[in-house]
Amino acid sequence: WMGAAHRPEASAFERRALISKQFPLTAVLGCSDSRVPVEIVFDQGLGDMFVVRVAGNCLDNTTTASLEYAVHHLSVKVLMVMGHEGCGAIKAAQLPSADIDKEPACLGNLLTNLKKGLSESELKAIRDSKAHDREAVTTNVKRQVENLTKDEGIMEQVK
Repeated sequence: WMGAAHRPEASAFERRALISKQFPLTAVLGCSDSRVPVEIVFDQGLGDMFVVRVAGNCLDNTTTASLEYAVHHLSVKVLMVMGHEGCGAIKAAQLPSADIDKEPACLGNLLTNLKKGLSESELKAIRDSKAHDREAVTTNVKRQVENLTKDEGIMEQVK
């Protein structure tokens, strides 16, 4: 890899063809952080990936429904949960519950759900801040994958 993007830049004609159909091979649950656009990270073009982006790459009813759509209607066979270093949502989920309770309702719910999946006792034992953040992101990805594998409708289609 030479550091140069090779993703296909679709012409107007190619983009127009995607209006009527798409055949992504992979679905990715990623973070909505503007610094990690999934298609660019994986050097993919339009229509190559079905991407669901939400703060903290958190599985909830809406994101699960989106992945179910990809599996059941687009025949996607590969699902991926992608976390990233420096995730603000994961950092915010580690705030004290009293601080999370002060957030707007929807954001507070998201952070509370993320917080439930983090092993606070294990994370507190990690003194190095970068290692702590990395472990928190990794733990969150593992929890989201575990939750995703509990969806029988999805798992029946991707096995």
